[in-house]
Amino acid sequence: MLNTSLIILGLFLCAFGGFVIYDLATAKRRKEVYRVKSTVTAYLMLLPSVALAFLFILLPILYSLGYAFTDYYLLKPNDIDFVFLDNFADIFKEISAKGMLYNAIKNTLTFVVGVVPLQIGLALLLALFVNRPGVGSKIFKVCFFAPVVISLSVTAFLWEQILAPGEGGLLNSMLAMFNVPPHDWLRDPATAMPCIIVLSAWQGCGYQMLIFLSGLSNIRKDLYEAAALDGANKWHQFWNVTWVGLRSTFVYILITVFIGACRIMTQPMLMTGYMSHTVTLSYYMYNLGYTERWVGASSAVALLMTIFIGGITLMQRRMFREK
Repeated sequence: MLNTSLIILGLFLCAFGGFVIYDLATAKRRKEVYRVKSTVTAYLMLLPSVALAFLFILLPILYSLGYAFTDYYLLKPNDIDFVFLDNFADIFKEISAKGMLYNAIKNTLTFVVGVVPLQIGLALLLALFVNRPGVGSKIFKVCFFAPVVISLSVTAFLWEQILAPGEGGLLNSMLAMFNVPPHDWLRDPATAMPCIIVLSAWQGCGYQMLIFLSGLSNIRKDLYEAAALDGANKWHQFWNVTWVGLRSTFVYILITVFIGACRIMTQPMLMTGYMSHTVTLSYYMYNLGYTERWVGASSAVALLMTIFIGGITLMQRRMFREK
């Protein structure tokens, strides 16, 4: 592994040096005013950040890509055989047999379809609510953003107490006042994932609210005045002015929320454990790679998941790109 890392590092440094030389040659060919010393200094200052990105982002991605075609077992790091597409064949066999991977894909899709519109919708409504003059708006901004800064582990624990089975749970105790029998919310397949969706949307919408607020601040006020003079009501002002001004912001939020939703793992891990009705793809990969120690098979799942997320992200960019 060390020799492979050194080879990759050498190729990376050669590529980095090639970019430096190409930059200098291009500037000289275009007769641009430049100084070799200042250019080299700039690249040397950039090198630490690039080196960290190489060590903690690029190198793990390359290793994972390579392990996806091997039978790498974590307890036997020196006994690795190249199996080509066997891992991918096993993946499709497990999906066709409706095993745990099938449940992970289904639960992940359910979570994405549920949380993406809910979280973005809540964030937009909160942004429109606090984007008004007044002292109270600042207080509401802090209150709505507060769940974001709380650790997700703490949030999951608090919601687990709220949804606890029996009359000891806060939600069940409140429903008992209306003669509703207690319910095990996190063990019931019909309610577990919806509860996790609501928790995740509540916990994350405050961050997207701030991004929407930054977009709202860039919309000129005179556009609303012109629309009002033309007889546009509030809905027409929102659709023809606010929504148009938030288009690029919406695309960014849509992509980031979608990618984050596909990677969900902490909530089901802490609230329900490894159960068929709440396991997700990231949780499945974690269990396969670190609990069962099949790193090769886990890397194959990660590769397919990356391709899927990348494809959907590119489709979103093309669908919502500017005309």
